[in-house]
Amino acid sequence: MYIPKRAQQRRRCGRLAAAGCAALLAASATAIADHDEARALLEAGQIRPLESIIEHARSRHPGHLIEAELERKGGRYVYEIELLDEDGHVIEFYYDAQTGEPLDTGRKW
Repeated sequence: MYIPKRAQQRRRCGRLAAAGCAALLAASATAIADHDEARALLEAGQIRPLESIIEHARSRHPGHLIEAELERKGGRYVYEIELLDEDGHVIEFYYDAQTGEPLDTGRKW
């Protein structure tokens, strides 16, 4: 069966994206998996509201939200925000979850 080259490329990209998502899930072992825990941290004043962090990330680089995670890294809570920009690139933002200060930004793919 003949499959056009463009369709082959899309399939390959889809498989790579699926593999990338699986790798991300496996790599984020320190992610806070329980929303009740995140809510308790917010109510205790230990982290800032996720909405304010997403708003700040979008003000720096407009795009569609792909993923938002609360992680424990190096003894502190960190928000990881992934946005898809209009060019199709995934941009990662890292914020100190307690202060809301930006930590790092990078283009993923």
